[in-house]
Amino acid sequence: MQPNSRWHLMETADQVAEAACRQILAAAARALAERGRFKLVLAGGSTPEKVYRLLAKAETDWSKWHIYYGDERCLPEGHADRNSVMATQAFLAEVAIPAAQIFTISAELGPETAAERYRQTVAEALPFDMVLLGMGEDGHTASLFPGHVHPRNELAHAVYNSPKPPPERVSISAGALSDTHELIFLITGKSKQDAVRQWRQGLELPVASIAPNNPADVYIDRDAWPA
Repeated sequence: MQPNSRWHLMETADQVAEAACRQILAAAARALAERGRFKLVLAGGSTPEKVYRLLAKAETDWSKWHIYYGDERCLPEGHADRNSVMATQAFLAEVAIPAAQIFTISAELGPETAAERYRQTVAEALPFDMVLLGMGEDGHTASLFPGHVHPRNELAHAVYNSPKPPPERVSISAGALSDTHELIFLITGKSKQDAVRQWRQGLELPVASIAPNNPADVYIDRDAWPA
């Protein structure tokens, strides 16, 4: 079982997105009241995209939101498979977050240069207020993959030989992703059942390396729940 976690079983992926959206907006309200800004780390994938489309319709003080990315694929700027492009189309282009407060990963420069630059960005941002993460069928999260070894105290990693294309990526580290007031995992779809079972049994998957001080909230739909 993921240590220090709260599991929320929902019937559908849409319900997962709706619940996550509510928690994000509540976290934003708390952060704005207590600290005057809201630092949110975005995830890639289809389930987060549902969340982003809901957020785009919400009412909040967007001028105090600061956006970061858990990982990015080393592809040209504007490439449809980049996480930042999806998030922009689904969410960021629809709201009034100042451009200077959206911290994209310059993955088009290659993994080493982009990771080096993003380490400084992450260092200045920590602790985050909210981190959103998904999980792949192999138990990876962000671009932290099984069998890959990275220094936990390195704030952002250059990633090579990804088992999913493209092979080169940049990822915030497990340690930095864990340095957050709140953390949400979004898990949907039947293909995730085996990884969820292994995760709950305590196997050493990348997703299990994320260990925030406060309990992580795992929103999972019925399809992804192990039979």
